[in-house]
Amino acid sequence: MKRRPTGHILAFSTSLIWSTTFVSTKYLLQVFTPIDILFIRFIMGFITLCIIYPRELLKFDKKGELYFAAAGLTGVTMYYLLENIALTYTLASNVGIIVSTAPIFTGIAAHFFLPGEGLHKTFFIGFILAISGIILITLNNSFNLHINPLGDLLAVAAAIIWAVYSILTKQIAVMNYNMITATRKMFFYGLLFMLPIFYYQGSVIDFTEFTNTNYLLNILFLGIGASAICFVTWNLAIDYLGATDCTAYIYLGPVITITTAAVFLDEKISVTTIIGCLLTLSGLLISENRFTRKHT
Repeated sequence: MKRRPTGHILAFSTSLIWSTTFVSTKYLLQVFTPIDILFIRFIMGFITLCIIYPRELLKFDKKGELYFAAAGLTGVTMYYLLENIALTYTLASNVGIIVSTAPIFTGIAAHFFLPGEGLHKTFFIGFILAISGIILITLNNSFNLHINPLGDLLAVAAAIIWAVYSILTKQIAVMNYNMITATRKMFFYGLLFMLPIFYYQGSVIDFTEFTNTNYLLNILFLGIGASAICFVTWNLAIDYLGATDCTAYIYLGPVITITTAAVFLDEKISVTTIIGCLLTLSGLLISENRFTRKHT
């Protein structure tokens, strides 16, 4: 099979799966707490990565472990916990749209913490549009649908945390680790940081709930599909297409989330939400210079 067609299939499939995780998580929140879902999901993801690539399981590098621990704390524990809690307060479609602004916050963080990562004029135009879209979505839902805006604010916090994680992964990338090994390390530290939260909340996971086929399929989808396999397929897609072409598929995320949330969760999508989504997507495209960047 040719590399580019295969790359497009992999990139689209991965984006599709990641964009529907909000719906699966929202469904599981009917019977599980946010930390329960998070812990089960990443335990399954960690085990899957160990099976896929069992080498270097016990290899530790003192210099790199601090970065992996920080990446696990931000990109696994904090980001997904904030996302899961946000879903208990607001619509899955809202969370999907808002967290898609993570590249904008990453650009700001990169400007301050990474050399040679300056911001161009179009970035600020895109930033204003994206933030306007988020404000429109939040105010519309809090006033018209009587939904607590705390959920939308938590989603914004998750996007900011993801920006911190992205900076850390850029530092990890120059260490030339095997990508599966690196992700497995992040999962491991993320799980470690979840344990105190488990203890504090006194969480006891009721595994008998998984006798319900729908709950079982959703957690398998999150743990094996979205947390482990998608990582492999996304990196293959980047290898086949390049990072720029792959990024274009991420912008489909909010549209896919809105559609799946309406179909599977019966979420009512208002005209204001759609306008907010369009503003946010436009802001993302402009801030990333997608309209003016020459294709090479």
